[in-house]
Amino acid sequence: MSVRVKLTLSYAGFVMVAGVMLLVAAWVFLTRVRHVGLSFEPDYGIPVLRAFAPIAAVALTFLLVFGLLGGWLLAGRMLAPLTRITYATRMVTNGSLSHRIRLPGRNDEFRELADAFDTMLVQLEAHVAEQRRFAANASHELRTPLAISKTLLDVARTDPDSDTGEVIERLHAVNTRAIDLTEALLVLSRAGQRSFTRERVDLSLMAEEAAERLLPLAEKHGVTVQTGGDITPTIGSQALLLQLITNLMHNAIVHNLPKQGTVWVNTSARGTRPGTVMLTVENTGEKLTPQLVSTLTEPFQRGTERVHTDHAGVGLGLAIVKTITQAHDGTLTLTPRSAGGVRVAVELPATPRASAGAGAERDAPPPQ
Repeated sequence: MSVRVKLTLSYAGFVMVAGVMLLVAAWVFLTRVRHVGLSFEPDYGIPVLRAFAPIAAVALTFLLVFGLLGGWLLAGRMLAPLTRITYATRMVTNGSLSHRIRLPGRNDEFRELADAFDTMLVQLEAHVAEQRRFAANASHELRTPLAISKTLLDVARTDPDSDTGEVIERLHAVNTRAIDLTEALLVLSRAGQRSFTRERVDLSLMAEEAAERLLPLAEKHGVTVQTGGDITPTIGSQALLLQLITNLMHNAIVHNLPKQGTVWVNTSARGTRPGTVMLTVENTGEKLTPQLVSTLTEPFQRGTERVHTDHAGVGLGLAIVKTITQAHDGTLTLTPRSAGGVRVAVELPATPRASAGAGAERDAPPPQ
């Protein structure tokens, strides 16, 4: 039986039970209760029963019909929102993520369910669109080095007098870029699935480690890296969080001033919200608009022209940072600096034992 039939029978059954109880109460009153001014004979109940029974049968029949019809109408009215929700679900099953329920009426349980379903559809549609865009961009980025490799091999095959050493060197560079892109995609996928072991880590130590790793790159570009701040304990994947800090610092170094640029890395045991810690990375550089900065975390987006140089990266640095931050239940904020460059703030949950005021600040970034 459908839910509407079940509700109809339930309503009708309740009406019948209530009617029977009312008739029994009336019968008891007429046959057993002595009222002021009335006197009943001992055999008075038999004629009363004969007169009362037909009326009771008619009343019960009316209540049954009324209960069934009324219950059917009420059940249909109550279940009407579910019909719209079911229709929307079927539309989604058929691939139409743009359909919305938009249930009118008061804020009852059905309205809350419909609104929650619409919110889920909005998020799902945005997620699917993002995945499609990411897949298209990834395919394009992977196709580029493969096409270059094919061209170089064709040239080497058709031109016996070509410089083999130069071809091999260019193939090595293209292959390295393809490997870097593939590894970045794997890191992005792993972080998005949250398939990692959580442990207690200190962001300040990771910042110093990342600065040591990137020191040769900073010296090559004439950039000074300054690290400082508090002991910043949090819970997460040591490898992924180190990747996050390394990506931020690498991005701050290569997208900097041509000469005498600076990168400031600061860790704080107190974030903007209670129970959080903060990592900030700032760099000098060109002045950027808030609109451009808001797109930098999208995959394969860069702040300047997409020129493939030796330090251009694969366009996934900040996208990986965003995914790792979300996987650790944190927030990522990018704001342009008034003097040029970008300020990136990563706020992560602090460890339960971390004190809000722990640590002594060693170095603070300059004011905006």
